[in-house]
Amino acid sequence: MSAETDLQTGLPVGVPVNPSPARRPERVTFSGRLVDLVPLDAASHTEALADGACGTEHAPLWPYLADGPFDDRAQFRALMENKSTATDAVFFAIVDKPSGRAVGYASLMRIDVTNRVIEVGNILYTPALQRTAGATEAMYLLARYVFEELGYRRYEWKCNALNEPSRKAALRLGFTFEGIFRQHFIVKGRNRDTAWFSMLDSEWPAIKANFERWLDPANFDAAGRQKTPLRLASQPG
Repeated sequence: MSAETDLQTGLPVGVPVNPSPARRPERVTFSGRLVDLVPLDAASHTEALADGACGTEHAPLWPYLADGPFDDRAQFRALMENKSTATDAVFFAIVDKPSGRAVGYASLMRIDVTNRVIEVGNILYTPALQRTAGATEAMYLLARYVFEELGYRRYEWKCNALNEPSRKAALRLGFTFEGIFRQHFIVKGRNRDTAWFSMLDSEWPAIKANFERWLDPANFDAAGRQKTPLRLASQPG
């Protein structure tokens, strides 16, 4: 964003911005073609999520998350209850439309309504959701909600700097890499450097159009394989 010159001092200053606050996200439902996002509810969603997230076979889901791994379903249920009732973030279950089963969750968090900044994070995609068009549609639905209904200026994605799949996902979805916060957290007794990404309201119209072109059924062949990758669609040339 360009700067202006302060008439009194001659120094560069930021351009004026509408100071109206954004709205806080609410526990609402979004309906897509492939997935629905619904408020996370421990009673309704725990068993399906546990099927795809608990046990030694699902340990690879957890190294870069603050929670888990979980062998004990009772512990996982307690986690879902905490997330369902969180007041500092709003969690959504990602529900596969054909089966009606929860296959992942994500949250809107670090909510700053004054500066109109919000983060998507605490994302868990079970194997049933990973590398599917529904996984992309879920992120599209959340971004559309953040910019078009809640009025945020800045949408953030952060991840462990060692989490290469998450970093690639952020770029594919249209976020811009901003740098590494060194020694940002201690997670599970280990250092975490954090990779920061952002998407701005001014960028959203073009990113939205790319999402919608990619999600169009015409972009998939009879076997459900994409014809044009999202990252190529969003980065012509």
